[in-house]
Amino acid sequence: MVDVARHARHISLPNVGLEGQARLSKSSVLIVGAGGLGSPASLYLAAAGVGRLGLIDNDAVEISNLQRQILHSTEDVGRSKVDSAKETLGALDPNVKVEVFHERLHPANVMERFQGWDLIIDGTDNLPTRYLIDDACSLLGLPWMYGSVFRFEGQVSLFNHDGGPCYRDLFPEPPPAEAVPTCSEAGVFGVLPGMVGMLQATEAIKLLLGMPTSLSGALLLYDAQSMNFDTLRFEADPSRPKVVDLSQSASMLSEDAWCMNARGQSESPQEQKSVSTQLGDMFNHLSMADFQLRRGEGWTPYILDVRSDAEYAEAHVSVCDLQAPHNAHRRALETIPQNTDVVIFCKSGMRSQLAAIELIKSGYAAQRLYNLDGGIMAWKAAAPDEIVR
Repeated sequence: MVDVARHARHISLPNVGLEGQARLSKSSVLIVGAGGLGSPASLYLAAAGVGRLGLIDNDAVEISNLQRQILHSTEDVGRSKVDSAKETLGALDPNVKVEVFHERLHPANVMERFQGWDLIIDGTDNLPTRYLIDDACSLLGLPWMYGSVFRFEGQVSLFNHDGGPCYRDLFPEPPPAEAVPTCSEAGVFGVLPGMVGMLQATEAIKLLLGMPTSLSGALLLYDAQSMNFDTLRFEADPSRPKVVDLSQSASMLSEDAWCMNARGQSESPQEQKSVSTQLGDMFNHLSMADFQLRRGEGWTPYILDVRSDAEYAEAHVSVCDLQAPHNAHRRALETIPQNTDVVIFCKSGMRSQLAAIELIKSGYAAQRLYNLDGGIMAWKAAAPDEIVR
């Protein structure tokens, strides 16, 4: 039964009404992760009246989480995140049925856990788990909402919806494990997960209501510093091998090389090398320190800036060979040489990864492409004399 008083503002919307609100009350969403993204997503879904919510997370609340994980409070430090989340969501709306799973998502339990839900929401910070979510949803025919945060930038998309593209269509293979910094290493702007999780909830509610969705086949990019939104369009790759089981994603998780141990440190270099070998050829990741060292030894790569025209006009690198926005660089393919190394950068390193993937799809050799981690922000810090304003 719909709580008319509670959801009066929804019911008054012509796109929702009493019928739409009843539809939400019969819907179910499972959220993987009760942290920075899972917090705002679950709160807004519960407030919207989604009848059944699930949360899966094996972590406990830490004091450093509270900067962004708004499901939890200081009193919850030390408690399991799912227990804290269940209490918070129950206080918001006791009519919402909240099911929690204090465990880590892995190949042995993912198919069972995903059965019976209308939608999966990704609230993880672990790349192999995203591939596992994507593969499981492909096998089960479930749509899922992707969200990712890094420093001041976020990404949102909807995968596997009504025959639309999957995560593997956009990111066929992950970068090497040692190239991906953790939140503690890279930092994250506290309100950024709130914005990204809210956008995930927005698209989720639209999908559950049967309204047209905007992010199937589109990757929304958000920059909290410049307050800019950008969209990268993509399509399903017909040449991509069809997912028939969980073997690929299981191999990524088997050594646990991507995951952090209890002290927050990465696994051994030997394990990382093993996983990198399994993943096959991918573009290179390059720190600013290594870039400067190699240039000092005579390395002269082609420098490609994939930021927007406005960003380039505001500040750019004096040694840049070409500036072409990440979603328009295909038009400049004839200009970008294929017989030399190419260093690609954006603001902090996210859009340049997408550009590198697109260059690989266009025939460029992965081993000649280098993503500059930290982008122009790292360049400004290490070599401010090379920045033109």
